[in-house]
Amino acid sequence: MLSLSEKDIRASFVNASRKEITDLNLPAELAETDWQSLDYLGWRDRKIARRAYVVVPVDGQPVGILLRQAEAGTRSRAQCSWCHDVTLPNPVAFFGAKRAGASGRNGNTVGTLICAEFECSSNVRKPPPMLYIGYDVEAARAERIASLQERAAAFAAEMRQGS
Repeated sequence: MLSLSEKDIRASFVNASRKEITDLNLPAELAETDWQSLDYLGWRDRKIARRAYVVVPVDGQPVGILLRQAEAGTRSRAQCSWCHDVTLPNPVAFFGAKRAGASGRNGNTVGTLICAEFECSSNVRKPPPMLYIGYDVEAARAERIASLQERAAAFAAEMRQGS
């Protein structure tokens, strides 16, 4: 993950108004963020209920997306669309986001299931169980990390296009 400043983060949002960008509350621990262990930066707004944010690198550039959690709450056994982890104890939530540009202004949105507290980066770094003798645990772990990066980047790229 790219190391990002507050200015970089605020400038990256593709589907938020100037007011929403000004009002967004950055993660409290931003200065201590271990950027090397993240595939994307995700956090919940401490002051605005059901609002969350993700910043995903796409082609070397950060793409910020404002998310809104559906009112249905969290689901404990749903599969995260990004990390695909089904063994985790963390809840998964449905988040919706308006598309960028004119499409979003016309009310078009996209939704996805994501780990409710954005734990995907740590989930994919946990070594998977050895399935059989000769199973390459590290290769499987590397593939899970790459797959998370691809799925998150594809979502962000789609949001950036606003189509």
